[in-house]
Amino acid sequence: MRGLLITNGFVKESNFLSLWNALYEAAKGQGIALDYAKHDSLLFDASTCTPLFDAAAYDFAILWDKDKYLGMQLEALGLRVFNNVNALSVCDDKALTHIALQKHGIPMPKTVLVPRTYPYVGYGDFAFLDRAIALLGLPLIIKEASGSFGKQVYLANTREESIAILEEHEGTPLLMQEFIASSRGRDVRAYVVGERVVAAMERRNDADFRANVAQGGKSAPYKLSETEEALCIRTAKLLGLDYAGVDLLFGKNGPLVCEVNSNAHFHGLSACTGVDIAAAIISHIAVEMKNR
Repeated sequence: MRGLLITNGFVKESNFLSLWNALYEAAKGQGIALDYAKHDSLLFDASTCTPLFDAAAYDFAILWDKDKYLGMQLEALGLRVFNNVNALSVCDDKALTHIALQKHGIPMPKTVLVPRTYPYVGYGDFAFLDRAIALLGLPLIIKEASGSFGKQVYLANTREESIAILEEHEGTPLLMQEFIASSRGRDVRAYVVGERVVAAMERRNDADFRANVAQGGKSAPYKLSETEEALCIRTAKLLGLDYAGVDLLFGKNGPLVCEVNSNAHFHGLSACTGVDIAAAIISHIAVEMKNR
């Protein structure tokens, strides 16, 4: 069995490189042949879905990138792609994540999608914002639909601050969300592999409303309640994910799903909990391929 470990050829940050290396070494340790492949080397003639590389040599691909077009072409060849492209696409767009989960009753913060506009067109009189504030209250969260590490998440304390954030990002898909005060600077990251949670940690940040470690948060191992664990597993399953980082907020009436990350970084979680998440992912892939 031979697989491709597809990474973004333009990303050079050390945290990405070490994560990819952990997957490679985990596969090697389990006797699975895994070849590195930068996404910019895996070209197709898209008019005929003809690969310009030896795709026939591979049985599966780990798409540790967000290039859904590449993933779609690989799936069209019959390769099993982890995570599948539909799941990856839905998770890469927070608006789509909410739309996919709401029909199944997954508890989430109240959320309003910002009406789409275009650069230099603007938002008119912001009447939609007043209706959103009536539902969500202030302060409120404004998020870019695509983003990582908490970098594209903003807190607006007033209507004026909300307008300033919206205007700064006009043309970017956005959503507005109620601010969960009971979870300020605090959340849980649970890593689901297959249909089990392999590790979880609580993140806390006393200096920022975002709990992300990348924003200065600190982490500690966390024991999920039965309700939290079941919610994480069900969420990942509903989205068709083989593995995922599920982020929970501490709502007044129970856990709330904040975000779901299809290619969530796991080094911090592994270091915090001592769980070899890379090995868990590779073991799951091996079982899936055996049963295919």
